[in-house]
Amino acid sequence: MKWVRLDIELPKDDFVTMIKLDGKKLCLVKHQNKLHVLQNSCPHAGGLLSGGWCKSGNIICPIHRYEYNLETGKGAAGQNDYIDVYPTEEREDGIYVGLPDGFWKRLFS
Repeated sequence: MKWVRLDIELPKDDFVTMIKLDGKKLCLVKHQNKLHVLQNSCPHAGGLLSGGWCKSGNIICPIHRYEYNLETGKGAAGQNDYIDVYPTEEREDGIYVGLPDGFWKRLFS
């Protein structure tokens, strides 16, 4: 895993936005004073999760209202899908996001 520093000013209030980190577009969510970094596209129809909103600990896709748990990425009952969730870590010099380092891709290519 590669840790990449998040280099943006964070608002005090909850928000959902798109960020670009290490060449990858991700969804950054602040919900109930906790940061979450998720894949930005909904696996159902490709909607941008960064255009959605939070409800009861879930990110809601703006296209068909599919929802995914902010902690686990698991879809709601009956959806049978999930999204990628990336770990975040607060350090003295900022907030870092853990991204896959491509090990498995290099191993099998």
